[in-house]
Amino acid sequence: MTDVDGRAGAVLDALEERGETLAVAESLTGGLLAAAFVEVPGASRVFRGGIVAYATELKAKLLGVPPPLLSSHGPVDPSVAAALAAGARERCGADWAAATTGVAGPDPQAGQPVGRVYVAVVGPPPAHGEPEIVEVRELTLSGDRAAVRRGAVEAAVMLLAETLKVS
Repeated sequence: MTDVDGRAGAVLDALEERGETLAVAESLTGGLLAAAFVEVPGASRVFRGGIVAYATELKAKLLGVPPPLLSSHGPVDPSVAAALAAGARERCGADWAAATTGVAGPDPQAGQPVGRVYVAVVGPPPAHGEPEIVEVRELTLSGDRAAVRRGAVEAAVMLLAETLKVS
């Protein structure tokens, strides 16, 4: 079992204890984040599903990212990462969602260097009348395409664990 497997399992256990659910939205990770969660036995008790929106226009069509945000900032942006997570949360009917967007390489994209990644987590308001929880982290990852994608998955799982205060 890798650290990601263990951490993903701890996240799912914590969500199950809270009676809450999880969804994911992915771009550069292409399904690897969802796979990290469904690798855990019993994941179906908590994991609602995921949406892989690799093409920029699908981020708007499938996940509701505002087209003006995409056209002004591009797909690799912290606000886009948060919007992806919010879209997955809403579209999948989950309490929590995590998202990944970035450049895995081999070439830069939309003015962003290889290894630039944003991961985001969106969750329910902690109390009535408070805003929903939104956490976004910017990463600069090194290595080949596979290493960048793995690093993005690890960071998204870690951000979710930290946000949920899972040790």
